[in-house]
Amino acid sequence: MLIIGAKGFAKEVLEIFQETGNIDNLAFYDDISPDIDRLMFDKFPILRNDTEAKAFFENNGNEFTLGIGNPHIRKKLSEKFDKLGGKLVSIISPSAILGSYDVQIGEGSNVLPNATFSNSTKIGKGTIVYYNVIITHDCIVGDFVELSPSATLLGHVQVGDYSQVGASAVILPKIKVGKNVTIGAGAVVTKDVPDNAIVTGVPAKIIKFKEPLIF
Repeated sequence: MLIIGAKGFAKEVLEIFQETGNIDNLAFYDDISPDIDRLMFDKFPILRNDTEAKAFFENNGNEFTLGIGNPHIRKKLSEKFDKLGGKLVSIISPSAILGSYDVQIGEGSNVLPNATFSNSTKIGKGTIVYYNVIITHDCIVGDFVELSPSATLLGHVQVGDYSQVGASAVILPKIKVGKNVTIGAGAVVTKDVPDNAIVTGVPAKIIKFKEPLIF
């Protein structure tokens, strides 16, 4: 397995592999950080370019997962490594709690320890669900979303693609959050949030808008 990235979030992803005891033939990829060594923790190779990545896929299988936190960069890297012949896969901690019925997790998502999914919940492709996140019944989370530690989504919440929900934020039932939204840490969202908005506070209010995404 190839983990894309070799710094912060990649180390979080590594621990999921450690939990499962599945660390054989594991490597990282980082072509932008000249300050890091060729080995992670003196054990795991860090690949530096596309040629090395292709060779790794040929010799070890073509599965990869994303070890980068930023939703926009995750999207671009998923496309890059798909073109190199890779297959994006989800990595789910065995200590995450998943409902028994109608739980859907999109390819390439990372679900960290103690995240909780109720029944009838769905997350899209390439989404991050951090420690102690709670996703309650009938919630739908889009592609390449980041749910930070201890964020809580209450019943029937919808979160659009490329949005980021800050640590310990709470989104109240039936709220719709648009695409490319940033919700600040600790915010309590009581009203629908339009695309590209940044909201903070209790109750959450729009403080400004971001430029729309262009891919």
